[in-house]
Amino acid sequence: DGTNLSIGFSTDPTANIIDGSSIDHGITKAPYERSFSPYEFNGGTTLAISGPDYAVVAADTRLSSGYEILSRNVSKLHPLTDRCVLGSAGCKTDVDQLRSVLDIKMKVYQHNHRKPMATPSVAQMLGNTLYMKRFFPYYSFNVLAGIDSEGKGAVYSYDAIGSFERTPFSASGSGQSFLIPLMDNVISHKNRCDERRDLPVEEVVEIVKDAFLTAGERDIYTGDAVEIKIITSEGIRTEMFNLKAD
Repeated sequence: DGTNLSIGFSTDPTANIIDGSSIDHGITKAPYERSFSPYEFNGGTTLAISGPDYAVVAADTRLSSGYEILSRNVSKLHPLTDRCVLGSAGCKTDVDQLRSVLDIKMKVYQHNHRKPMATPSVAQMLGNTLYMKRFFPYYSFNVLAGIDSEGKGAVYSYDAIGSFERTPFSASGSGQSFLIPLMDNVISHKNRCDERRDLPVEEVVEIVKDAFLTAGERDIYTGDAVEIKIITSEGIRTEMFNLKAD
């Protein structure tokens, strides 16, 4: 009958004023935690695949911060020699600093030895450089791809503080979890009954394009375009492939 739904209201004008004296404004009562992080995750995905006489390394070109796209055309690939390319995702400022340090070391080696550094040596140098900063690591997720002294494709996978290994493929960044299961199947040939074969470089490039299309559907930090570098004994050539822009 509505008798229990009545709302009490006082005619006294001071009785209905909200008392804010008990609200903690962070000035004199309970302490507030303040924090600062020197790192920023700018997203992005990298992928490298080695072949019998080539290596393919690719990365998307989107630069993000949270839910904001800062740029749609930022390269995450950095050639260190004409036979070796570094792919890095993560914090843009740390990636830039790491590239600068590596470039200086490469120039010093070039001047001292009158020749470019071999790809396995670059891999070790990168591992040493990351380990040197182990107490305040570079917030970058790295893959290294190139051609070794025998003309074979080489791909190296890294953790944050320089531990690395040579692998058939490697992926890093925000879309890593989407690419690795696919690469396990089509590149490492795991859990398959058909005969394994050496893939031509053109087929690997198409696999890379499909992989980034897949990652871009599920990862908001991967998109816009994928930059693909094909490394052979003749040098490095680049292809671009457009991805979703949303």
